[in-house]
Amino acid sequence: MTTVTSPLAGVAIGLSAVPDPVFSTAMVGPGTAVDPVRRPIEAVSPIDGIIVSLHPHAFVVVDSDGHGLLTHLGIDTVQLNGEGFELLAAKGDTVERGQALVRWDPAVIEEAGKSPISPVIALEASADSLAAVVEEGVVDTGTTLFKWK
Repeated sequence: MTTVTSPLAGVAIGLSAVPDPVFSTAMVGPGTAVDPVRRPIEAVSPIDGIIVSLHPHAFVVVDSDGHGLLTHLGIDTVQLNGEGFELLAAKGDTVERGQALVRWDPAVIEEAGKSPISPVIALEASADSLAAVVEEGVVDTGTTLFKWK
């Protein structure tokens, strides 16, 4: 079982509250979302693994069991072309849970007219493969968000 922890401090809100139907209807996969604190923060790896995709606004880390976790920093933030994001790692890096991957400021993203709400998605998973999914309440970086069977 893979324990997935929060890449951000903020409030867990669940996927249904994400203002994007691709995420809110779990078309990408099941998971949850975090409405991050509004100050400069670092998004960290939610699992131990290898970065297989890394963009300023999103990253995917795959663990030794082949579980791929997508963290998408904000909604429609790809349109910002990297503005407001600083990469702290590289594609192909082996990372540990809690290792900083991207530095960003959710308040700046919000000022640019984008939602800073950040989905954390279990890729190629079924909803019944996740357990103990946190969909409400304050979370710190490193708080368990769900378990992946």
